[in-house]
Amino acid sequence: MVRIAGETLHVHFLGTAGALPSPQRNPSSVLIRRGSDTLLFDCGEGTQQQMMRARTGFTVNAIFITHWHADHFLGVFGLVETLAFMGRTDPLPIYGPPWVGEFIDLVQRISRHTRGFPVTAHALEHGSVVPFNGYTVRAFATSHGIPGLGYVMEEDERPGRFNRERAIALGVPPGPLFGRLQRGEEVRVVHDGTETAVRPDDVLGDPRPGRKIVYTGDTRPLQGQPDTAAMMRDADLLIHDATFDDQESSRAREVLHSTAGEAGEAAAALNARMLALMHISSRYTSTANHIRDAKRHYEGDVILPADLAALEIPYRS
Repeated sequence: MVRIAGETLHVHFLGTAGALPSPQRNPSSVLIRRGSDTLLFDCGEGTQQQMMRARTGFTVNAIFITHWHADHFLGVFGLVETLAFMGRTDPLPIYGPPWVGEFIDLVQRISRHTRGFPVTAHALEHGSVVPFNGYTVRAFATSHGIPGLGYVMEEDERPGRFNRERAIALGVPPGPLFGRLQRGEEVRVVHDGTETAVRPDDVLGDPRPGRKIVYTGDTRPLQGQPDTAAMMRDADLLIHDATFDDQESSRAREVLHSTAGEAGEAAAALNARMLALMHISSRYTSTANHIRDAKRHYEGDVILPADLAALEIPYRS
């Protein structure tokens, strides 16, 4: 059965700093809300306070950690304590690269006297897929010197556009049967005195893609790796490591990060609709060079979001 995807999709940039926080930027954390689902991608120190400031609430369905550098996971401990204090009973799955089990053991030991819900560990690898209702999260390997993963959140395909006139011509009366066809169900109608079956394919156009968000975490550019590039291609939003501007390209290569220009090259090569520059080093008091460097290679929309910025991701026309 085809599922109709009509949920809102919002991205909240809770923390956009590099390894060290600054007065303006918290460590890495991106919250994606699709309909009633809320996913956290990385959970740096202070994430729960940023959730309060952004008024996102604390209904977190799952946490995805990109890698085990502290600026990407230290916020989990405080968030778990807050969820326990608020009376959470539902399990909290935490996904990540190898060592996620050992990390959850630490969480269990720290909060064992106050926590009233299970925190579960789920180790992922390149190509792992986590299914949700109407969308998936797929992991891809990154290049950062330690085992690390980026994530692709991608909705299921949407049905094609409904041809109302064609349905009526086939004998389908306006009303509930229209909805059943749009949901992928076959219906039976009496047309010209004969009972006939009308299938969704008879009245729906070609399937339309759902929305897609790619979050790289910390990494060198990956668009040259065919299988990884295939996962990342055609994103509605590419959130890419841009720790340095292009003047620090040698430093970026040394510490296995990306520059803003390299993020722009990736967005162009991967046909992204929008590029968000992320993980900005605390050495920068101005990010004008980051935007300039990315736009040198990429003609689409480039943003360098401030902490607490939010985006709504629309369906493609």
